Amino acid sequence: MNESEPVGNDPIEAINRRAYDAMARRDHVLTTPVTSAELADPLRVLDGRGWLGGNIRGWRVLCLAAGGGRQGPLYAAAGAEVTIVDLSPEMLDKDRAMAQQLGMNFRILNASMTDMSMLGQAEFDLVAHPVSTCYLSNVQRVFQEVARVLRPEGLYVSQHKQPVSLQTSLQMRQGNYVLETEIGKPAKPVPRGQSSRLREPHTVEFAHSLESLLGGICRAGMVIEDLSEPDHTQNDSAPDSMAHRSRFVPPYVRIKARRAADGQSRRLILT
Repeated sequence: MNESEPVGNDPIEAINRRAYDAMARRDHVLTTPVTSAELADPLRVLDGRGWLGGNIRGWRVLCLAAGGGRQGPLYAAAGAEVTIVDLSPEMLDKDRAMAQQLGMNFRILNASMTDMSMLGQAEFDLVAHPVSTCYLSNVQRVFQEVARVLRPEGLYVSQHKQPVSLQTSLQMRQGNYVLETEIGKPAKPVPRGQSSRLREPHTVEFAHSLESLLGGICRAGMVIEDLSEPDHTQNDSAPDSMAHRSRFVPPYVRIKARRAADGQSRRLILT
């Protein structure tokens, strides 16, 4: 395992880094490491839709903004060579602890997802990117970096907060969830001071349009092949809970994209 130099001093990144360091220290639900039961069948946990083809043994996988002792161990258990990049040193400490506990070996880098200059061009077969683009005011640089480090026809599997979910109130008002945050260019910050399973405590988040997310991936030179909205609904859930709100507003969108082969035109395909 090795680690890059500390990340820079962007004020928004600094706020979010401190927030995730604090979440890691408190063992927030989003910083919970993988379980032994999940490690027994890692691809079932990672790839319920079969986007990875059933076997990633020997793949070079970048777990982007994915510290916390979960993503990296799962991909390693499936046979991949894993690099983990995360902004939060304390999230990466959880990966180090899991590596020692499980006898695994990861490359661990404390870096921003907007600057992965320490990684080589066309280095990875897969970039796995859980929810984190909401912490940036501009996502295009991320997609450009992803395309740069992916080999031609390599996969980019990412999950993002739905724009409308970030725009929508966490609690019902007179029996309805309501839009309360404008979306635009540049992306608008979500009001702070709220905390729930849908709003990480003390973070600064931005509501990005679908054009910024889907179009941004395509403009970076990748082809979108599939898209899903993970189901977090529960019919008997209490109002104002995540499961109840998800019946009206899907919280996430998950995207399968592939870096275009050299010389291939950029296009958007939804299957």
